[in-house]
Amino acid sequence: MQIWPGQSYPLGATFDGSGTNFALFSEVAERVELCLIDEDGSERQVEITEVDAYVWHIYLPSVQPGQRYGFRVHGPYDPSAGHRCDPSKLLLDPYAKAIAGMASNHPSLYSYDFEAPEERNTEDSAEHTMHSVVVSPYFDWGNDHPPPTSITTP
Repeated sequence: MQIWPGQSYPLGATFDGSGTNFALFSEVAERVELCLIDEDGSERQVEITEVDAYVWHIYLPSVQPGQRYGFRVHGPYDPSAGHRCDPSKLLLDPYAKAIAGMASNHPSLYSYDFEAPEERNTEDSAEHTMHSVVVSPYFDWGNDHPPPTSITTP
């Protein structure tokens, strides 16, 4: 798989007709992985190494519309400071233009253990959560035409 640096703007997944640019803002992340989800639910992880102004970015020329994806963010886990980086949780893209699937009420979706809330839950959530989806900004109108309307001028 070819991996290019990509651009930090726009945020989210942007298909350009050839491939897809991914950009994610995180001020506290120490490492970010883009996770490509296949139809069978298997996951391919691609480490994002480019960062500009807290925006992690990558361009994958092989990724086309319909590709499901998510992010795994490594970094501090300190809920009292508002930091909950946890690579065991597959995250939706906050700028996703489409989302597939349904989230269940599975314990893996939570960062704490239900039996002992003070303990961290590191169970992988990928199988039980929704996925972001790459979409095409282009629409082929085919043979469709604007409806005939009469335009009158005063």
